[in-house]
Amino acid sequence: MIGMLLDPPPVDRDTARELARRELEKPIYQRDKPSWLERTLNRFAEWLQELFSHAQTPNAKGGGASGWISVGVIILILIVAVALVFWLMRGGRNRRSKDEALLDDEPSTSSDHRTEAERLAAAGEWPGAIRERLRAMARDLEERAILSPRPGRTADELATEAGIALPELAGDLRTVVRIFDDVWYGDRPGSAEEYARVTAVDDRLRATKPKSLDDAELLTADGWSSRW
Repeated sequence: MIGMLLDPPPVDRDTARELARRELEKPIYQRDKPSWLERTLNRFAEWLQELFSHAQTPNAKGGGASGWISVGVIILILIVAVALVFWLMRGGRNRRSKDEALLDDEPSTSSDHRTEAERLAAAGEWPGAIRERLRAMARDLEERAILSPRPGRTADELATEAGIALPELAGDLRTVVRIFDDVWYGDRPGSAEEYARVTAVDDRLRATKPKSLDDAELLTADGWSSRW
C-alpha cells in the first residue's frame, strides 16, 4: 500500500509535451540559440546554395527554366553587390575630397612640399608623399599666377580650375587627383609607381610656360582671351 502511494501518477502525451516545452524555455537552453540575424543569414545561405545548385545544371531535364532563372538571379545579385561596394567606396571618398581643403592655412612654398614629398617617398610613406606632391602643384600654380591663391581649394577644384587654365594637362591632373583620392581617402597603401606618375605630372606642370599678359593678345577676334 505504501509503495503504491509513493509511485507518481502516469504522464500522458500532452502532459509530457507541456513539461518538455517548459523545460526548454529555461534560460540555460536559450543561451546557445541562434539570434534572428544568424537565422536570417543561414536562410539566405541556404537560398544561395539552392540557386547555385540549379544554376550548375540549367539544361537538366525537367529543370531547364528554373536553372536559367537561377543563373540570372545570381548574376543580378553580383551586379548589385559590386555596384553597392563601388558606390559606398566612391561616395565616401568623393565626399571628403570635395569638402577638405588641399592646402593648410600655414604659409608654404611649392619647394617646401616637394622636399617633404621626397622625404616621405624615401621612407615608403606613399599616401603622404603623393599628397605633398599634389600640394606642391597647387602652390606652384599659385606662385606663377596661373591660379589665384584661394583658401579652402579642394583637390577636385584644383583639377577643374587648373585643367581650364592648362587644358593640355587637364587629363593628367584628373588622374593625379584620382590617385590622391584612392590613397588618401580610400585607405589604399599607394606605391612607388603611383608616386612616379604623380611626380611626372608635376614635372610637366613645372615645365609648362603659359604666355604672359604682356606678350599675349588680351582678346582675339572671336572674343575670348588667348593668354593660354
